[in-house]
Amino acid sequence: MAVVGVDFGALHSKIGVARHRGIDIIVNEVSNRATPSLVSFGPKQRSIGEAAKTLETSNFRNTIGGLIRLIGRTFQDPEIQEVEAKFHNVKMVDVDGSLGVEVQYLGERRVFTITQLVAMYLAKLRDTASNELKTGVTDIVITVPGWFTDIQRRAVLDAAQIAGLNCLRLINDTTAVALGYGITKSDLPEADNPRHVVFVDVGHSSTSCAVVAFSKGQLTVKSTAYDRHSGGRDIDFALVRHFAAEFKEKYKIDVLSSPKATFRLVAGCDKIKKVLSANAEAPLNVESIVNDVDAASRLNREEYEKLIVGVLDRIPGPLKQALADSGLTLEQIDAIELVGGGTRIPAVRAKIQSVFEGKTLMTTLNQDEAAARGATFACAMLSPVFRVRDFSMHDIAPYSVKVQWQRLPDDGDDDTELVVFPKGNNIPSTKVLTFYRKQPFDIEALYADPAALPGGINPWIAHFTAKSIGPDEKGDFTCVRVKTRLNQHGIVSFESAYVEEVEEKEEPMKVDGEEQMKKKKITRKKEVPFVWSSTSLDPSIVEKLKEQEAQMHAADKLVMDTEDRKNALEEYIYDTRGRLDERYVAYIQPQEKERLLAALQAAEDWLYSEEGEDATKSVYVERLDALKRLGDPITFRYREAEERSKVVSQLRETINTYMAQATSGEERYAHIDEKDKQAVVEKCATVQKWLEDQIARQSERPKDVDPVLMSADVMKKRDEIIYFSTPIMTKPKPKPPKVEQPAGTETPKSGTQTPNAQQQEEQQPQAAPEGTNEPSEMDVD
Repeated sequence: MAVVGVDFGALHSKIGVARHRGIDIIVNEVSNRATPSLVSFGPKQRSIGEAAKTLETSNFRNTIGGLIRLIGRTFQDPEIQEVEAKFHNVKMVDVDGSLGVEVQYLGERRVFTITQLVAMYLAKLRDTASNELKTGVTDIVITVPGWFTDIQRRAVLDAAQIAGLNCLRLINDTTAVALGYGITKSDLPEADNPRHVVFVDVGHSSTSCAVVAFSKGQLTVKSTAYDRHSGGRDIDFALVRHFAAEFKEKYKIDVLSSPKATFRLVAGCDKIKKVLSANAEAPLNVESIVNDVDAASRLNREEYEKLIVGVLDRIPGPLKQALADSGLTLEQIDAIELVGGGTRIPAVRAKIQSVFEGKTLMTTLNQDEAAARGATFACAMLSPVFRVRDFSMHDIAPYSVKVQWQRLPDDGDDDTELVVFPKGNNIPSTKVLTFYRKQPFDIEALYADPAALPGGINPWIAHFTAKSIGPDEKGDFTCVRVKTRLNQHGIVSFESAYVEEVEEKEEPMKVDGEEQMKKKKITRKKEVPFVWSSTSLDPSIVEKLKEQEAQMHAADKLVMDTEDRKNALEEYIYDTRGRLDERYVAYIQPQEKERLLAALQAAEDWLYSEEGEDATKSVYVERLDALKRLGDPITFRYREAEERSKVVSQLRETINTYMAQATSGEERYAHIDEKDKQAVVEKCATVQKWLEDQIARQSERPKDVDPVLMSADVMKKRDEIIYFSTPIMTKPKPKPPKVEQPAGTETPKSGTQTPNAQQQEEQQPQAAPEGTNEPSEMDVD
């Protein structure tokens, strides 16, 4: 069972795997530890991750990123229309009430939901992990922003299922960071005096803060707070607007009207942002930004900080909120840990420091990989394969969840709603709700404070219907208990519904020595049938999308394999042609060279024709095989000539070794029968004669004809000698015969002299006392 944790980020993601030596953050196909969170669609295939990054500028209308910001949202969501749209160039559409994109794929317009796109991306991460671990990957833990709602979390779980993954847990990103921090600490205090640590994460698209209490063997999240619009991309966007205005005045060009030019400027602004984190001034140079105009500018840190002041001013908000919600004072905070790329910016650190005056900001964790490591630890804790230090996590809900219902005239209560899981409730958590009813009833779960949710996310969570409810035997209200759960993913579910039936039973009991009959109440649970629904995809839809994803994955693999065979054909043409007048020149006959050159030229002409540009995999394989039938004899002669001297030397060394052993007079071979030694000598002599004969024959042949002495035959002869001679020359010496000891004597413990009579008398063993079973010393072997 593979143990994999994924830090699913807005800009890129990291994959952690657990090995017996610890947690590793693995690299992708281009040896990067971070895989871009991008999916791109083309005329032949999908490109995901690094491949999509190379197409981000040229294929911008069919490339979508920032998936974590879009999943679980609707097209009508004002945050999508007003905020997210400015970061994307793909056409967004409504797909049955959820957000989707319209792209050009395989030569036609296709529509995919964001859940499908996330599934495609997770499948890419799955393949990356599988290639690294050399085994299939199914079980996984995925980080999500702590501000994710029920609908967003369910969408990520659906995406994981479509990708063929079993998500063991969705873990909040700041909680994952805290787990990675705490589980490795051996000096945590007792529970009555916990260590309080604030984790501040300024990422690509948001700022998160969590106050966590650590004690031996556990962590408890005391509070969390977030700002969804203060991250690295917001800083980049502020710079882009500044330079776009400057270039419009300076070069008379409108950068923002061209998506390609905007991409180039965004890349330049990201570089200047990083340079200004360590330098007082930085240049900006963007070649051919618009109409072959090379744009250039400079920016110093003071100007830079003025441009991003709007983003900087938002950062203290969640930090102060988290501290206030935790109920702790600043003096009770033991450490402030910074993670996320944005915390490298001096102005950002200054804003954080302004909230925690007098406290040292620490970066003991890997700022980019801490969440991935924590997610992998969480997966290892849930895996039977690894033994992980006992460590428990107590996370909390970011929003209050309530249930509500319509009051009917004969209901048993006057209320119409109840907050079941208040903000800050432990995760996971189970509650039992009690209803008094005379008929079937419905309840709905939803967020109690819709204004606190991201953008325009629907506060609705789930609908529950209890069936087959009627009055009790006396015609009164039936007491129905509904078990609801806020599970480890942070989503709400309804587990069961039941009625408690009480039966009185008489049992005999002794009171003051007399037996009396006593009534005892026995309570039994009678299950109540119910149905409930949520925003999760129907299992039939998941299976359909899973099959569709598998088909697209297979099609992508076929395209990649076809491209690989096409490249192999092209490489063979150029490599072989270049070597005919170099390394192969002595090993090819004129007529062979003429035929091979003609075939190579014909293959090249076909490869660059319209037919060869878009052929099938089997055609490329067939063309390559046809060339190899002409070229392999030449390469075979060359390789045999290169290998021959090495294998001949190995065979001669083996012959000399065994010949020397068989004719040696050394003591260690004295026990071997002379007849067997002679057999070894004869075997070596026979092979040596064969070798010399073959070398002589080979020396008479020109290099441009097939050899008579081949390396495989030489190695075969070497193996013959080894298999024949080794059992003979390594035959063990026979054991010396056992010498019978005369009765009444004892073998001296050391030395070679026989004890004298006096010593023998002194060493004579005493008989065992009568009536005992103790053996004498001579009885012991």
